[in-house]
Amino acid sequence: MTDLGAVLTAIVTPFDAEENVSEEAFVALMRHLADNGSDGFVVAGTTGEASTLTDEEQLGLIELAVAERPAGKTVVAGTGTNDTRHAVYLTERASAVGVDAVLSVTPYYNKPSPAGLVRHYEAVAAAADVPVLLYNIPGRTATNMGPELLAELAQIDGIEGVKQANAEELQLIDGLALYAGDDGTFARVLEMGGAGGILVASHIVGKEMRRMVDEPEHREEIDASLRDVYETLFLTSNPTCTKAALNLLGHDAGGLRLPLIEANERELEAVRAMLIRHQLLSGEGHAAAAAGAHSGPAPGA
Repeated sequence: MTDLGAVLTAIVTPFDAEENVSEEAFVALMRHLADNGSDGFVVAGTTGEASTLTDEEQLGLIELAVAERPAGKTVVAGTGTNDTRHAVYLTERASAVGVDAVLSVTPYYNKPSPAGLVRHYEAVAAAADVPVLLYNIPGRTATNMGPELLAELAQIDGIEGVKQANAEELQLIDGLALYAGDDGTFARVLEMGGAGGILVASHIVGKEMRRMVDEPEHREEIDASLRDVYETLFLTSNPTCTKAALNLLGHDAGGLRLPLIEANERELEAVRAMLIRHQLLSGEGHAAAAAGAHSGPAPGA
C-alpha cells in the first residue's frame, strides 16, 4: 500500500461571502494543517462539501491542492458518487493531475447489491492510475460493505485501502490499509495496526492527533482528552461546527452551502466553550470573536 501518512485531514472547502470557493483561503488552510500535524489532505470529501460542488469546482480544488501542497504532503481526491459513469469520469480526471490516491464512497441512495458494488469498484479501479481507497459509511449511504465484501473488493487490482466509518465492523482486512473513518476510532485503529485516519478534528487539534501516532505510550490519555472535541465538532451535520471553530480561530473558512446551514447560537456556544477548554481561544473578548464566526475570521484571533 502506498504510504499516504497516518494523519489525513478531510479538509473543509472555504467559501467567500458570495458562496464561491475561496482558493486563497483553501491554500492558507492547507499550509496551516501541514504545520500542525497533518501528513496529507483528503480534498472534496464529505467534510469538503463535495455534494454541493460542481465538477469544475471539485476538480479545480483537487488540481489546486496538488499544485500548492507543502513539500512531502499527500493529496487524496474524493471522487465517489452514486453514478458509476460519473465516478469514473471524476476518478480519471483526478488521477491525471497527480493525486496520490482517490477516495471512492459507496454509491448512495440507489442501494446497489453486493454484485453491483463489485462491478462499480472494478470500473473505478480501472479508471484510476493511483490507489483507490474505499469509503464505507452506511449512516450516509444506506449501504454497508461488510468484511466479506471488503475482502472480495480487496482482490481488485488498484484497490488498496478502506476508510471505515462503521465502528461495529472495524477490523483489518487482508489487502486493505485500514483508515479510521471517525475521529473517535482513530486510537483504536492505530492500536490494531491500521494505517491511520481520515480525520476532522485534526483541523483543530492536529498536533495532539499527531502525538497519538508518534507517542503510542500516551495514546489512550491523549484520545481521552480529545473526546469532547470529537463530540462538539459533530453536534450537527459536518462540517458545520468545524467551520465555526475555524472561523473563531481566525481562519477564513466561510459559511456553508444549502441545504447545510451555519451553526446556531447553541452550537456556536458549545464550539466556543470547547476551544476555550483546550486553550485554543481566550475566554476574554470571545464575544467579539463570535461575531465573526459565521462568515470569516475573528478580528485579532
